[in-house]
Amino acid sequence: MSEKYAVLVVDMLNDFVTGALKCDRGLAIVPKTAELLEGMRKKGVPVIFCNDAHIKGIDHELKLWGDHAIAGTEGAEVIPELKLCKDDYVVPKRRYSGFFHTDLDLLLKELGVTAVIMTGLHTHMCVRHTSADAYQLGYKVAVAKDATDSFTKEDYEYGLKYLKDVYGAEITDVDTLLKAL
Repeated sequence: MSEKYAVLVVDMLNDFVTGALKCDRGLAIVPKTAELLEGMRKKGVPVIFCNDAHIKGIDHELKLWGDHAIAGTEGAEVIPELKLCKDDYVVPKRRYSGFFHTDLDLLLKELGVTAVIMTGLHTHMCVRHTSADAYQLGYKVAVAKDATDSFTKEDYEYGLKYLKDVYGAEITDVDTLLKAL
C-alpha cells in the first residue's frame, strides 16, 4: 500500500517564533517550512496546523510555561510567513500533542491519511508528543529536519534521535520530501 501523507505543522505561532516563548532557532526554519507547505499544497497534500490555543488561567501547561498562545489572541495565530490558506486545516490543542483530546485523528482518517510529515516547534516536546501519538495510532512518521527545531541544538538533536529510535521516524529534509511525493 502506498502511503497518503499530510503535513502536520506544530506550533508555528507568533508566540513561539517572535512572542512570549520566542525561539530564535524557530525563525531559522521558516523559509524551509514555507517552501515545504507551498510545494505540498500544489501536490494536493493536506496541510494541518496543530496550534496551541490555551485558555488563560485554566490550562495546566500554562503553570509550567506561563501565558502563551492564548486562544483568540495574536500570539496564537500562525506566523504570516506560512500563509495559512483556506484549504488548510487548523486543529487547536491545549496540551503538547496535537492528538490529545482533539479531532486530529478523526480528520486524518477522514482524509485517508496513513503517514504524517512532522514540522514545527519543538522537536523534543510538542513535535515529539504529536509524533508519539501518531505512531501509537498507526501512522507512519517522517520528520522534515530542516523544518523543525527546538530552543537549543542539543534539544533539537536529542528530539530527532528519539523520534528515529523510538518511533522509527524517517528523518529527512524538505528537498527530499518535495521530490519524493
